[in-house]
Amino acid sequence: MPSEPTILDTARPAPPADAGPPPDAAPPAEPGPPPRRVHRRLIPALAAAWLVPAAAAALHATDLLPLLVLLITAGLLRSGRTLFDRLILAVTLLLGVTAAAGLLFTVWPWGLHPVPVTGLALTVLAFTAAATGRRPTLPRPTWADAVPLALATVILRYLATPYLQSADPVQHLAALLLGEDNMRHLALVDVIGRLGGYPFLDASAAREHLLSQLIYYPQGWHLSVALLDGFVVPPGTGPGGLAAANQYIGWTFATFGLLTLALYWAAQWLPGRLHPLHRLLLAVLVGSLLLGTQLPRLLSSGFSTEALGMALTVVLAGLVARPVNRRREQLVLLGALLVGIAFSYYLFLLPAGLLVLGWLLIARGRALRGLGRTTLVVALATAALVPIVPLAGLLLADQAEAITAASGPDTTESRLALTGLGGVVGVALILAGIRRTGRVWRRYLPVAVTVVAYALGVGGLSIAEGGEPGYYFNKTVHLATALLIVGTAALVRLLPAPGRWRGGGALRLLRYAARGVLATALAVLTAFAGLNATGLVDRDRSLLLADDISWAERFVHPDLTDRIWIARTCVEADRRYPPVPGTVTVVVSKSAIRSYRTSLCLSTLQGTTAQTETGIYGLAFLEPDRTSELLHRIPGPVRLVVVDPLAGRRIERIFRQEPQLRARVTTVAAVVVD
Repeated sequence: MPSEPTILDTARPAPPADAGPPPDAAPPAEPGPPPRRVHRRLIPALAAAWLVPAAAAALHATDLLPLLVLLITAGLLRSGRTLFDRLILAVTLLLGVTAAAGLLFTVWPWGLHPVPVTGLALTVLAFTAAATGRRPTLPRPTWADAVPLALATVILRYLATPYLQSADPVQHLAALLLGEDNMRHLALVDVIGRLGGYPFLDASAAREHLLSQLIYYPQGWHLSVALLDGFVVPPGTGPGGLAAANQYIGWTFATFGLLTLALYWAAQWLPGRLHPLHRLLLAVLVGSLLLGTQLPRLLSSGFSTEALGMALTVVLAGLVARPVNRRREQLVLLGALLVGIAFSYYLFLLPAGLLVLGWLLIARGRALRGLGRTTLVVALATAALVPIVPLAGLLLADQAEAITAASGPDTTESRLALTGLGGVVGVALILAGIRRTGRVWRRYLPVAVTVVAYALGVGGLSIAEGGEPGYYFNKTVHLATALLIVGTAALVRLLPAPGRWRGGGALRLLRYAARGVLATALAVLTAFAGLNATGLVDRDRSLLLADDISWAERFVHPDLTDRIWIARTCVEADRRYPPVPGTVTVVVSKSAIRSYRTSLCLSTLQGTTAQTETGIYGLAFLEPDRTSELLHRIPGPVRLVVVDPLAGRRIERIFRQEPQLRARVTTVAAVVVD
């Protein structure tokens, strides 16, 4: 086993073996024009690009097509030396390209149908292979590729506990209702699947199907989910109902899994070559810091769009701190990632753009020399695509006001994350600078400073508006936390590694054994310190959280008492009372908050969020005022689903006071016992 240079060594570290050359190495020469024989393979490749998806559709095997596209994309990349490197870069590249391609899918006649979508993707890949002269090839899998997969599997298995404890879809819906945003995101995914593209491109038509506040919401994640859903379940014309909710749950976990893999990838990519012992330690640190911070809240609260935007930004930051050794691929990857961030969660676009701009300014001569045409194409495409969603949201939906909101949830945990992880990374970077462990750490410093400064800037903007750092300050701190986790975990590179046995006498054997024992002991102590600091040992409170119970524990062991009642009532009302065209259906309970949540759930399952908007949002959470107000706000026919006797008596009192309401208001019962 090769020895690993550490801070104890005085020699210059060897170039990484699994992640390309160091960032200060001269870029390799780009391949020349492909030979003519490559073009002779283009015609059969183009034929296969359309025959394969058509055959898959005929055999009801379209669910295999996304995997095929992923493997070919990864096979055509040449950046990264391990299979995991290739796959994570290919996934993020495809997510960015898919976000942009959604504009085409929205206007062409086939929508998100799997056959034309796959045919187009394979056609582009065929032309790419012909233009570069490459054949799809993948690195041989090694044990190192299994480490991140094991990490993601363990974390997702733990977090999926409330869903795995029962096979009842109503129980799953109850757990999903813990995050209210899940209902709105599910509604948006459902509408995109039915419309076959982005709703914001035809806002007037979308208002007939979708809650108005979602029309200009960033929809990159939703389009990707709706697109992938179509490969598994044939696209339909009606709402997906409870079955769609269960599929949605799987995509939320897949997104959080991608974030987990992105954090591990960036943490191992940053330092380059790692000893196997350090890879295992890095996985422990990433997992413990992920579970011991606010980040599991992204899953429990339904912040999947933020999770995707964060994953793309983490990968982008890794590429900026340590560029790949293929310059064209570096440019294409950065452009695609910026597009993906803009379409998925553009709150992170500014720091991501600053990181890319900084990299271009620092490495412009070495990185762009001889790539004028590629640079121009990538720059024009990125400049044209990136502003679309942010400008639509800021100019047409006035989302800037929400970003500068001067109130919101408590920010104690955000401050703990910035000071705790920031302090560890700061001290370690100083140590790395003293030890001269490589330029890569100096390149990580601007990454950390940029995201932390951005979070502080958003908080300062809220203070300047006369309030306190609030909702979106916490969001920006989530990103800073993720990249500080990357820096903290990557510091395992500074620990000594076991040496390589080269034979010799007893004294050399003793030194070899002593170094191995020291390295193992330090790794174990570091792992224990990480697990203990994040509250994963003896279930102590994490030093990065304000409460004794972590966000992960709250999600794994939730109190579903009220949510189960809401889910049962919602499903029962959906079963008994299908939507009626021209009639607004809302649920009325003894509690205003129950009425709101159950109506939100029912409108999502029935695909009526546009029709029920005035009867759900903007109403007082006080009865009987809420019921009376919604009856006056909805101008046409109304169907009230009465779910308890107290609500029924309240409605009768309103009818006695205003008998004219009986002409357009119908009451039906769907009582579910608590």
